[in-house]
Formats: sequence, structure tokens, C-alpha cells
Amino acid sequence: MSSFTPLSGLLGGMLIGLSAALLLWGNGRVAGISGIIGGIRRGDALWRVAFLVAMGAGGIIALGALDKPVPAPAGSPLLLICAGLLVGLGTRLGSGCTSGHGVCGLARFSTRSLVAVVVFMATAMLTVFTVRHLV
Repeated sequence: MSSFTPLSGLLGGMLIGLSAALLLWGNGRVAGISGIIGGIRRGDALWRVAFLVAMGAGGIIALGALDKPVPAPAGSPLLLICAGLLVGLGTRLGSGCTSGHGVCGLARFSTRSLVAVVVFMATAMLTVFTVRHLV
């Protein structure tokens, strides 16, 4: 487990909030990743692809700035694929993902997003507890 780094967490959170605000103000769109990916097939694919490429590039740049090796994902590839499919199903059923509801929805004081985030967090805590202590 890595050590607690409040400054980098604060800076990262501010950058995420700034990017979500810029997308909303400049494009009138919510920075929900599942919605951005889901809408690529529409006629406005250029900004969606640019946003996703820039998001990936930002992660690569941040990795280059760190002096730590990136840990390999835990679990088998099949388990990771199943987990990804369940996350995708959950975002479809919940009409959005953690970025859309948690970052943008809560900032807009959306009651639906608050309920979604509470369900996301409770499910995540229950899953971690089950995997670490019961399985």
C-alpha cells in the first residue's frame, strides 16, 4: 500500500474538477466517461475521442513523473474481464458512471447522482470487505 499523499490527491482532484468544469462550460457536456464512450458513434465523435486521448495521455505523463513502478493488476485476466463487464453493466443500469455522477452530478447537486454515489460506495465497501475478510 502506498503512503498517504494529500498534496498530490488535492492537486489531482482539482485538475479533475477543472477539466469537468471546462468541458461543461466550453462544450455543454458532462464529463461522464461512460457517456462519452457511449456517444462516440454519433456525429460529434471528434471531441469525445480527443477527450479520451487526452485523458490517457495525462495518465501516461503522470506515470512518467513518478519514481515508482506501476503495480500489476491483481487477479486473473478472466476475473478482470468479468469485473469490467459488471462495471459496464452497472453504468448502463445506473445511467452513468462514477465520474458522471460523482464528479459532475454531485457538483450540480443532483439527488439522483447522490443516490448513485451512495450505492457505488456501499457496493465497493461491501465488495472489499467480502473479498478481504470472507473469501
